[in-house]
Amino acid sequence: MRRAVKVAAVGTAIGLSMLSVYANGATSTPAGTTPARVDDFRLVTATGHSESLYRYRDAPAVVLVMHSVGSPEIHKIAPALQRLSATYASKGVKLMMLDSTAKDTRAAVLAEATTLNLSLPILMDDNQLAGDQLGAERVSEVFVIDPRNWKVVYRGALGEAGNGAAAALDALLTGEPVTVAQIPATGAALSFPDRSPQAKAAAEKISYSKTIAPIIEAKCIACHQQGGIAPFAMDGYAKVKGFSPMIRETLRTGRMPPWDADPKVGHFKDDKSLSPGELKTLVRWIEAGAPRGDGPDRLAEVKHVAPEWPLGKPDLIVEIPAYKIPASGVVDYQYPVVPNPLTEGRWLRASTARVQARQAVHHILSGYIPPGQDKAGMTAIWGGSFGGYTVGMESIVQPSGIGTYIPPGGSLGYQMHYTPYGKEVTSTQQIGFYFYKPGETPPLMMRENVIVNQFITIPPNTEAHQEVSYLDFPHEALLYSAVVHAHYRGTYSNLKIRYPDGSEKQILNVPHYDFNWQRMYEFAEPIKVPAGSKLIATYIYDNSKRNAANPDPNKEVVWGDQSFEEMFYTSLRYRWVDETAAKQTNYEAEVEKTRLIGMMDVNFDGKIQRSELRGPIGQAILPHFDQLDLNHDGGIDAKEFEPVLKMLDGSHKHEAAAKVASR
Repeated sequence: MRRAVKVAAVGTAIGLSMLSVYANGATSTPAGTTPARVDDFRLVTATGHSESLYRYRDAPAVVLVMHSVGSPEIHKIAPALQRLSATYASKGVKLMMLDSTAKDTRAAVLAEATTLNLSLPILMDDNQLAGDQLGAERVSEVFVIDPRNWKVVYRGALGEAGNGAAAALDALLTGEPVTVAQIPATGAALSFPDRSPQAKAAAEKISYSKTIAPIIEAKCIACHQQGGIAPFAMDGYAKVKGFSPMIRETLRTGRMPPWDADPKVGHFKDDKSLSPGELKTLVRWIEAGAPRGDGPDRLAEVKHVAPEWPLGKPDLIVEIPAYKIPASGVVDYQYPVVPNPLTEGRWLRASTARVQARQAVHHILSGYIPPGQDKAGMTAIWGGSFGGYTVGMESIVQPSGIGTYIPPGGSLGYQMHYTPYGKEVTSTQQIGFYFYKPGETPPLMMRENVIVNQFITIPPNTEAHQEVSYLDFPHEALLYSAVVHAHYRGTYSNLKIRYPDGSEKQILNVPHYDFNWQRMYEFAEPIKVPAGSKLIATYIYDNSKRNAANPDPNKEVVWGDQSFEEMFYTSLRYRWVDETAAKQTNYEAEVEKTRLIGMMDVNFDGKIQRSELRGPIGQAILPHFDQLDLNHDGGIDAKEFEPVLKMLDGSHKHEAAAKVASR
């Protein structure tokens, strides 16, 4: 797989090659002026998904239509716009709308789109950067872009068949020149405050010393420092200035900072994202030529060095055995086991993984193995989790008063996922433990579980294949965090609660999942999960040639350990409201009883219908469906499913299913 370091290095090369493109600093485009070239951008749609302009570089044309809620002109052209979409989408043209008003909400946009029967994606340009660079002037203005050179070949009124946008598209599709490049649009004027002379003058006066350096120090230095995970350190103005074209590109496309949670859904601790103000300030400063200005250069004066242990010296360091990773090929999961050095039980409050070969280590999972058991590979029976690793999530810190208990004796087991990257390397890694004081017992316990779907089947050459799965919560809980995980083809994920009354609330949305960064999204306040609720995860996979990371778009993809296979895995940290360290429960056993149902029950009714049966287990159930459906309501509920679980308990299938559920 591509590790973050490797990808970041590639990104650096791309950024350096782009220096010539942006050597003079790209700026906003005056209203009515057509840009020489449209730069890439990534925006979230009104539905919460992500769209990137340059994703459609293989399309014959891309069409952007300026949108605004309540616009009479949009209401007027909606039928013609839908006809244009129906006619040209089948020919490979990508049509989207762009809302650069900075005031319209997603809910309002979706409501109006439903009323007008508009099915085009509507991109929310909240920061106005995309509409600004187009030089957009009016609502309903149409931009026809040629992806061969990203030039605007037509702008203006939509027109009808034979003129306007349609004529420009016909010309592109047949290789003919566009004869009419502009027809005035008649929608209401759009406001772009940053285009004003006053705003441009203000951008030129943005202080590197007082404004830019503090933003970089707060949001970038954690990775971009000496010994950090990033491929270069932002150790002074000269370095920032030199990389400013690449910085602008990564900001506009959402690649940096590596924080993929949707800011419109939920609030999170240690949020790594830039605020809208910070993002626009950085972009406008770069577009103004990245002026140095007066004042000290803190990034150069203060030597930022990545600490060996970011949480301080650990109370205990566990050495995971080294492993020689070949330069190529496939490495099966490794399961090293080390003796537990603790002679008395301790409560864990935090852990940090320290990995030397970052490019080659995909993840580390851990667990406790009781004395007398030699079950290194059976992660499902491990007790608890004691430190792990993915890029972007090296440390796990428990909330105050909550801990995880590590018994004395026995062993610590690890699941190691190594991935060759073209160079033979010996990987060494350590886990640092941070305990509560000896004899100190935190009052509360943290639990961990996962929403998985081992039955995923992703068809070949499919751009947006959706899968769902859920986990039942039989008792009241407080949810603290979630980690989204898929492989190369994962592109989107969300997490929502379905309450006992059937209502739903989205609590996490990841419009653009990035395989190279695995973040733990810790909610600013724990989320109440009432007894009888379901936590439902949705994933969308891109198994098409437009997915640059896709190993083979012609292959059907199913669940598998390796990165060229796929996963559906949302990790949850929570606690049961009525559980304490002194009074521990066994509610996880109840949760497990409905796990397999959650993998197949796509309509969330708590039962499995014939049409929902999937995978080898589904095939085994099908001949016995009527016998299992005791009340003959057409579905197998949790009670009726118990004989299946008993059958699996006595077979190797259960062991396999349990292993899958653990990762």
